[in-house]
Amino acid sequence: MTRNVVIGIDGGGTTTRLLAANLNGDVLAYVEEGCCNPGKDPHAKQHVQNGINRILTAANVGLDQVIAIAAGFAGLDRVEDHEWAADFLNIDGLDCSKVIVNDAVVAHSGALMNKPGIVDISGTGSIIFAINEAGRQIRNYDFRHYAPTASRFLAFDAVYEIIAGNGVAEDEPFVQEVLHFWGIDDVAALSKFGSNGFIADDVELTLRFGLMGPLVTAAAASGSPLARKVCDNGVQALDTGIRLLGSCFEAESINVAFIGSVIRDDYVRTQLTHALERISNRTYHVVEPVLPPAAGAVLLAMEAVGQTADEKMVNNLRQ
Repeated sequence: MTRNVVIGIDGGGTTTRLLAANLNGDVLAYVEEGCCNPGKDPHAKQHVQNGINRILTAANVGLDQVIAIAAGFAGLDRVEDHEWAADFLNIDGLDCSKVIVNDAVVAHSGALMNKPGIVDISGTGSIIFAINEAGRQIRNYDFRHYAPTASRFLAFDAVYEIIAGNGVAEDEPFVQEVLHFWGIDDVAALSKFGSNGFIADDVELTLRFGLMGPLVTAAAASGSPLARKVCDNGVQALDTGIRLLGSCFEAESINVAFIGSVIRDDYVRTQLTHALERISNRTYHVVEPVLPPAAGAVLLAMEAVGQTADEKMVNNLRQ
């Protein structure tokens, strides 16, 4: 049996995306599964392994045809996390090269083709990740910096502002949307709900607030001062984080790509793009990602078996 199939996995905090391709970059199949982060979902391993089995079925190939697999997992932040991540790929018959990294690495691989630059990822989670000219990988976490722009954090901040009474008349439509989302009659009841911890189960709490996040960005786009305040605070944190990583580059001009539902939102993207235009010791150029993260994982799998990405391969992976 010819071994000519690679699998790329973009393991997110909400959705795990899997892409199978041959060594020419021809896409054989694409599937989606649930969260891959065991810290947020007790079924994370099952989601990943189901995804691998499903994509092989969809591509009509067997485990013995897979020559390499590369997986980027949300939640893979510490050395000890590699233990559970390796276990996720421990499937009988999957005997091939395996690349296991944080999901930010596969995002960078796809967005910037592993060239020096910064990727800002804000969706279910939030991380700013860079590879500089020396090949050094740096995260904003390394500076002990965190930008609270994951969807759930925007929602938390908005709810806090509402309960604290910091809204104005123009915020009323947004406030009513939030109350409707939670099935609550008024702000006093929302306060009581919050004072009891909102939701006892941490997984459900994270999920529900994450689902509310799009209400915040939509309200900001519609002109709600409260929602704009929340989003603008997040943008300021992202701007700072990007510039922190920029300090680790020799170049005066650095490419930055945005990935994730929050940062790709029109309001947030526009505000952050404007913020990065501020003149400092470096210039930041916002660029569109070349490929999505799952395709970036495919490139890492290709690299693991000595396949160099050329223009034809990249174009094939865009399909």
